[in-house]
Amino acid sequence: LAGGKSRRMGFDKQFLQVKDHYLLCRHGERLATIFDQVIVVTNTPDRYRDTPFVVVSDELKHKGPLGGIHIGLKTARSRNVYFLACDMPNINLDYIRFMQRCVIESRASACVTRFGDWIEPFNAFYSRVLVSAVLDYLESGRHSLFQFLKTRDTFYVSETEARHFSPDWQMFLNLNTREDFEKWRSLGLGHGVDHSASGDSCRR
Repeated sequence: LAGGKSRRMGFDKQFLQVKDHYLLCRHGERLATIFDQVIVVTNTPDRYRDTPFVVVSDELKHKGPLGGIHIGLKTARSRNVYFLACDMPNINLDYIRFMQRCVIESRASACVTRFGDWIEPFNAFYSRVLVSAVLDYLESGRHSLFQFLKTRDTFYVSETEARHFSPDWQMFLNLNTREDFEKWRSLGLGHGVDHSASGDSCRR
């Protein structure tokens, strides 16, 4: 998902860079090692014209994250779809595979992780069966993803279980400000990022 307003960052977070490559493109390349379709939901689709990704824009404009989830689900070929926000730099493939097993075996309509009394709605799975429910919810004037999930058959992974995969919770890190980004880069470009060469289409 690359459609946020990025107010605190001061520039569009989908264009965060590692050296001269977009972080989002590196994510797509890494996710392509376990998924046969990678979708970028963005309001600047021309930026990704020459990438190997499926590129779409919100059909339901100005609806927040649920608008992005809606078009992502509608576009996807698979029943269960993994969603990652473009400002989450630390991908944990083992945890993604674990959540995938949970959502398949439970046959739930979503799989998200608890964090105390909160939840982590990205780095999460949602099912295509939710497309019409998301549309109805948004058209009713509601936008809260958290409240929406309370109305659905959601599988929750406990914080304790999730910390087996990421004790420091870095797999849920968000880069909200320039300071966040510089701190992450100063720590060696984060954890679990693939720094292999990218295609020219992902260059700045």
